[in-house]
Amino acid sequence: MAAPAGVVYGLLADAVRWPVFLPSHVHVERLDFDGTQERLLVWEVAEEAGAPGGHVRSWHTRRVLRPQDRSVVFEEEDQARPGMVTSGVWTVRPAGETRCVLSLRQERVLPVLLAAGDSRLRGDAAADVQRRLGQVRGAAEQWEELDELLLSFEDRIRVEGPAELVYDFLYRVEDWPERLPHVEGTRVREDAPGIQVVLVDTCAAEGAGTVTTRAVRLCFPHAGRIVFKETRPPRLLAAHSGEWSLLPDASGVTVVAAHRVMLRQDAVAGELGENTSLLEARRHVHGWLSRADRQALGLAKWHAESTVRRLR
Repeated sequence: MAAPAGVVYGLLADAVRWPVFLPSHVHVERLDFDGTQERLLVWEVAEEAGAPGGHVRSWHTRRVLRPQDRSVVFEEEDQARPGMVTSGVWTVRPAGETRCVLSLRQERVLPVLLAAGDSRLRGDAAADVQRRLGQVRGAAEQWEELDELLLSFEDRIRVEGPAELVYDFLYRVEDWPERLPHVEGTRVREDAPGIQVVLVDTCAAEGAGTVTTRAVRLCFPHAGRIVFKETRPPRLLAAHSGEWSLLPDASGVTVVAAHRVMLRQDAVAGELGENTSLLEARRHVHGWLSRADRQALGLAKWHAESTVRRLR
């Protein structure tokens, strides 16, 4: 691939940022890390017939990072299929200053019942290797523009009210068309508790018409977190992931909306005009997402604080 070996290894090693680089990844939670070995919990969406928006699956991964030879050894177990273990190693070899060869060797151990009853799983394993290699290549070959294409920021608000009411407002996305001015409609599917696939009709972008986006939301009520990844973002964005998080204290809660965005470079001219720079595009995206945040945060604050006043 047309990227330096160090860049590709860095992308593989930094798993927490995979949702903004790899299209199928929704969220990566690092459970443990000692600088060399780590444990991860990974959520990914896979397109599936009969499930518009895809099926969300998750697995635990143990990894050993070997920067000295640019390799990553891993072993992962599918949470939905105990006993189905995939192990392997990523290896990056330099092929010049700005090129390298990436290889993925993978072994899949199937439980007896699955191995006997579902021959498709054997073919899926080979296809999975090619899919993973292709996703890494797609991200890595943009290495020269990544600093300009990537954008991360957060907005926050202080709420003098219980975290539970704020979380309820953010969780009930099906009520947003009645509550948020920039949301015109939503369709929500929740096949498993806390895993939402959401279609949103929004007019948040200034000067744009209604845009329909699709997102996967992972809801963790006990931790006061909702993690999201737009699997069909607006055309200007190649990737968009983020998190709503609640930080309670003795008298209330601070609500944080965090975003990680990668621009789609080939869409900037068509969406914003021929002479628009990437810096201007970044400001535009920051402005429209932050404006939507402020609306949602302000109304979540009103919802929590006005409910408390009525109860008193």
